[in-house]
Amino acid sequence: MASIDANGVSLHYIVRGKGAPLIFIHPPVLSSANFTYQLDELSKYFTVIAFDIRGHGKSQPSAQTLTYSLVVEDMKKILNHLTIEKAFVCGYSAGGSIALEFLLTAPERSLGGILIGGISEVNSRWLKNVISLGASCARAGAIPTLACSISWSNSDTMAMFRQLWKDAKKADKKSVEEYYRYSLTYNCTNRLWSISSPVLLVYGKNDIPFHAYGRLIHQKLPHSEFAMIPNVKHQIPTKAHGELNRLIKRFVHAQQ
Repeated sequence: MASIDANGVSLHYIVRGKGAPLIFIHPPVLSSANFTYQLDELSKYFTVIAFDIRGHGKSQPSAQTLTYSLVVEDMKKILNHLTIEKAFVCGYSAGGSIALEFLLTAPERSLGGILIGGISEVNSRWLKNVISLGASCARAGAIPTLACSISWSNSDTMAMFRQLWKDAKKADKKSVEEYYRYSLTYNCTNRLWSISSPVLLVYGKNDIPFHAYGRLIHQKLPHSEFAMIPNVKHQIPTKAHGELNRLIKRFVHAQQ
């Protein structure tokens, strides 16, 4: 794992492979380790980049409030450091919102987008409650509890659990709370029409509360493809990695 300096903050990232660049964005508490299966498999075909958002995993927290625009700037710094002009941006869960922000505000750096259980806004009481609970737990300093629960739910093996948990328990409580709280108010739905890049939307068939979010994005985007993976809920990068990686390979190759 390598690191760069982003205005005094050390950001850690992983890069493997060569070919079309893909940069992955994780949700609160987790880290780049969440994309282990994508790094292992997709790097046979593409340049695969995964990084730890500020205050997560091995990246340092910062005095600046964590916002999606700040993460987008950090992503551009990583791409600049790697001399990559354009990339596919791949966001999981809340990371999908950051991917949308990247597509909206840095279209000149975008080859396309891949949203895995992504959202453009939070409009259901259930999801608001889930995110608010995460923010409250972080504020109370319950990072070990959050880290254990989220790592466990995203693990398909004990080895994966240990790998995810090792990074997740390092998360900075202020950064995690800010990430959660920003996601509560972020809303780019009415701007989606302006995204000209192709976007792949991937959702778990058993992840029923997120289906409406996926359909909303699909309806608003000018150029999007909607895919549903059977027998999985929200934790697609780890629990349905074979099918996810197949969909990503097909989508990226189709744009070349």
